[in-house]
Amino acid sequence: MQHDKVITSIDWAPRTNCIVTASQDRNAYVWSQSPNAETGQMAWKPTLVLLRVNRAATFVRWSPNEDKFAVASGARAIAICSFDPENNWWVSKQLKKPIRSTVLSVDWHPNNVLLAAGSADMKARVFSAYIKDVDKRPAATVWGEKLPFNTVCGEYASPAGGWVHAVGFSPSGDVLAFASHDSSVNIVYPGGPTVYSIRLQSLPHVTLTWTAEDTIVAAGHDCQPVVYSGNATGWSLVGSLDDASGASKTGTGRSGAVGRLNSAAFNTFRNADTRGHTAEMATDTELHTIHQNTITGVRAYSLDARGAVTRVSTSGVDGKLVIWDVSTVSVGGLAGKLGAMRV
Repeated sequence: MQHDKVITSIDWAPRTNCIVTASQDRNAYVWSQSPNAETGQMAWKPTLVLLRVNRAATFVRWSPNEDKFAVASGARAIAICSFDPENNWWVSKQLKKPIRSTVLSVDWHPNNVLLAAGSADMKARVFSAYIKDVDKRPAATVWGEKLPFNTVCGEYASPAGGWVHAVGFSPSGDVLAFASHDSSVNIVYPGGPTVYSIRLQSLPHVTLTWTAEDTIVAAGHDCQPVVYSGNATGWSLVGSLDDASGASKTGTGRSGAVGRLNSAAFNTFRNADTRGHTAEMATDTELHTIHQNTITGVRAYSLDARGAVTRVSTSGVDGKLVIWDVSTVSVGGLAGKLGAMRV
């Protein structure tokens, strides 16, 4: 029992130590550790999830209480999954209306009931994912009071009509941020409602996370994590966690050899072997950033005693996993690309 196509998303529940995976094979599995009957060693064993979708699963996230999870899909639906102990499998209820295209990302509200979703129909939405037998009746929030399943608590369009790649609730759950393919980052205060849109001249972000109630780290096709800061009166770009000026990345970003092997002759032969480059071809194709390709994920990595995020991790298409200190922000590397942003 395992996936037979590309795994599109994975998430780990730290308290229960369970992993959930979603795949293009239209399936999801919950993996938990148990002793192997033959060897006695701990092994990961899958539990079936009844998704009931007819298109690929695209994204998955555990709820804060780790008693359910949401699976986005290309079937214009989000499966909200909870455990059925009688049959020892996970069952799902689907959020469908008014989704009109593939759902690309989801994020849970701290109350374990509300769910934000971004989709290719150029909308970010907030749904109620309340399940009677699983959830306690939620308290009133800025998103609403009565929250039966599939209630749409908010719907927000991308400013210039781009796919919504990433969504995220603030730590309090009172603010929503989403990034879309029109190179915009949008922060929503539903009480107004007020939406602050930051338009960039750089490539679009595809992932984001909140590190505090007033700070967001976003990343994507520009290959560097970018920091935004603000409050209910306005938002602005602060800088990058990566010093993209180029001077300090000569050794850090390169994966080549060091010492006597780090010579022009050796590099010529290595590039011809690994990249197909000849001496006549330009070989200086390395970006002046640590990541050398699109950053696909940014997640909180460590917290301080107050619960504030102190470090984040990023992973990308280049196969790198990088840990960043959120207090170290570089402004110089962004001056050229982001200087003409509009808020």
